[in-house]
Amino acid sequence: MIKLFKAALVAATTLVGAVGPAFAQAPAVRFTLDFVLQGPQAPFFLAQERGYFAQNGVNLTALDAGRGSADTVNRVASGAYEMGFGDLNALIEFNAKNPGREIPAVLMVYDEAPFAIVTLRSRNIARPQDLAGRNAAAPSFDTPFRLFSLFAQANGFDPARVTWSNVAPQLREPMLARGETDAISGFSFTSILTLRGLNVPEANIQVFMYRDFGVNLYSNAVIVSPAFAQANPNAVRGFNRAVTRAWQEAIADPAAAIAALKRREPLIDEALELQRLRMAIETSVLTADVRRAGFGGISAERLARNIDLVTQGFALPRRLEAAQVFDPQYLAPAAERMLTR
Repeated sequence: MIKLFKAALVAATTLVGAVGPAFAQAPAVRFTLDFVLQGPQAPFFLAQERGYFAQNGVNLTALDAGRGSADTVNRVASGAYEMGFGDLNALIEFNAKNPGREIPAVLMVYDEAPFAIVTLRSRNIARPQDLAGRNAAAPSFDTPFRLFSLFAQANGFDPARVTWSNVAPQLREPMLARGETDAISGFSFTSILTLRGLNVPEANIQVFMYRDFGVNLYSNAVIVSPAFAQANPNAVRGFNRAVTRAWQEAIADPAAAIAALKRREPLIDEALELQRLRMAIETSVLTADVRRAGFGGISAERLARNIDLVTQGFALPRRLEAAQVFDPQYLAPAAERMLTR
């Protein structure tokens, strides 16, 4: 036992020494997640627990829950956090409305957006067009709700024919389960698993993914304060390398990531959050583009289409160029981003 303790002490000392004085003087990085602590946030805690941030010279001083992926943009823009995990479409909106203050995304995580309209088969909504004349509910800041006009137009019906209620996020799925609304918008893996937890039979859940009905968008990415990135480019690169490695390992072993999350947030339901992480990986992270080109990057052609759709959907005052939205210079080397799964 004493030998094991000494070995552990030597290992810890070696790690500190490897990080060295440079780490002690490294700028603090406060990082905000997109939402409450759930399965899809677990890889960030895996990176922290396994020391990947420190190994890459990143002095991570905060890894905090968020209040919605759009709010992440505001947190970084305000200076409350140097970096965050937020929705690319909300980022496009902010950048279009704030010339000279553009915030770059530097690492794509949700290569395909998990945006969805969710209903129950018992509501007799078999196709998107059946939403016309119905009621729906979502938080006013919900990105799928805010881009619903694009979904409706792509499927040939007037978005004004759906009557929306503004509700708190935690009320959305219970309202649907109780029959108080006909449909909701949200992230697919959040709504599906919440409905399951409310004892809604799987066979009764009907999901219309935006990407399957004409609106294929990117979603959550790592974003960074432009001033911080300019002053500390190596810290941003180190952060991306740490997160890339952790997501690689979470894809290979989701249970290990959930175990790290459980140690941070003991009250989570491990089995439920493991399902949620696996669903996020399969539907939004491990896409055909990622398998081919590696984790974290973007397709210039897809990003251009994404910008066009969001410019239209949000009625933005100007159309951005790709370089005003995503900066690839901070990505890990290509070989590190290729998946082994």
